[in-house]
Amino acid sequence: MRMFSVLAAANVLATLLSPATAADVNTSEINVAARRVFPEVQIRRPIVVTHANDGSDRIFVASQLGVVHILENDEEAEESITFLDIEDQVVYNDKQNEEGLLGMAFHPKYKDNGQLFIYYTTKSAPLTSVISRFTVSKSDPNKIDPKSEQEVLRIPQPYWNHNGGTIVFGPDGMLYVALGDGGKGGDPHLNGQNLKTWLGSILRIDVDKKDDGKGYAVPKDNPFVGRKDARGEIYAFGVRNIWRMSFDRKTGHLWAGDVGQKLWEEIDIIEKGGNYGWNNREGLHSYEGGGKASSKTIDPIWEYPHEPETQPMIGGQHGKSITGGHVYRGKAIPQLDGYYVYADYVTGMVYALKYDWAAKATTENRTIPSTKLPVMSFGEDQNGELYYTTPIGAIFKLVPGE
Repeated sequence: MRMFSVLAAANVLATLLSPATAADVNTSEINVAARRVFPEVQIRRPIVVTHANDGSDRIFVASQLGVVHILENDEEAEESITFLDIEDQVVYNDKQNEEGLLGMAFHPKYKDNGQLFIYYTTKSAPLTSVISRFTVSKSDPNKIDPKSEQEVLRIPQPYWNHNGGTIVFGPDGMLYVALGDGGKGGDPHLNGQNLKTWLGSILRIDVDKKDDGKGYAVPKDNPFVGRKDARGEIYAFGVRNIWRMSFDRKTGHLWAGDVGQKLWEEIDIIEKGGNYGWNNREGLHSYEGGGKASSKTIDPIWEYPHEPETQPMIGGQHGKSITGGHVYRGKAIPQLDGYYVYADYVTGMVYALKYDWAAKATTENRTIPSTKLPVMSFGEDQNGELYYTTPIGAIFKLVPGE
């Protein structure tokens, strides 16, 4: 009886507050396809696909187990080169699969300084995430020596899940770090609304400078610098477990997919100093048992439900775990330009979302035909073409439809 009342309340609230309705949004299939690439290359749990922006056109794929591979930008490439292997330093367990190598980002000046940053769960301490700097070999551009590691930031975690893990450089040259709320379920420590902890936040740090006692510097224009009740590294907060965030390479907007707890998945545009509500709310809806929001919250631009039988759907969409992606800015698929491409891990559905910045409303949430395999992560090559990865190791590239 109590569950019915909670779901009924969620239905009413969704009717009042949903960011769009099916009648407002184009949910038709878009003429884009997903094609498997690198079919001969076997990479266990490929979790990051990216490039070095150094003019080499190489594709880098990181395994959650701790190995980074180099591939030629050739869909039929038959082998990879091991760029970095730190598997013996990385904690990974199939039954606790929210640990491991979770993030990777090349320095914007990689061509000059050869610096690569990795976010991983370390074996050097229990329940601990680290961000480390590695430097490419001066004699071999296809090798990084694990001994070049310099630890930048160490993050204690209360549980094995909700580690976040996306690291990405912004247009400003700062490193942005997405951290989950620390785990378990429902944010039991109320980290999301606590500015005294890094957990449940997005950090912004300067890896080109160092403050006393730190492997980085806190940018002086961060929103909470100087407050005694806040960590200066925090850029935005109130997030549960962002699973992939990215900057639009044309506009500079920061997009994030935040994984839901019980009922709702959401997409957010991250703003400086923004509070995204967790665990006071989930998506646009009050979260039962959550704490009080510490400041005014920012609404997601899109949400979708878990249970289609009991929750109102928008355009028939439902799922269980969002995988955030990228705004497409490549050249091969002109009709996809400006769409935010994302997926749901559980259903394997892939979507292209269009947001009207003037109207501040989502106008399209269109489907991209896919194999329905779970989607672990998205990535871009140097040309802005999009890829996504699956737990079985298959990697797909978005291409024009037939």
